[in-house]
Amino acid sequence: MARYHNMTAEQIYDDLDLFRDFCRDYGYRFNEADLYNNKKYPYQQYRKFEAGKRAKNMWEIDANRPPRRHRNH
Repeated sequence: MARYHNMTAEQIYDDLDLFRDFCRDYGYRFNEADLYNNKKYPYQQYRKFEAGKRAKNMWEIDANRPPRRHRNH
């Protein structure tokens, strides 16, 4: 977190908007607390995306999964 110490509020909100857009476009659950937290999977994928690498698109992955079967009790 030390490298983000000198960021302005505007920069943080801009990053938050970009992270939110990524989560919406790639099918990840958005949580503001995940921003700058490298232990969280959505933020890890966002960092890959920002670096120009291929991030997993959860919309595509979920579309290929068979539907869940619910048990009736």
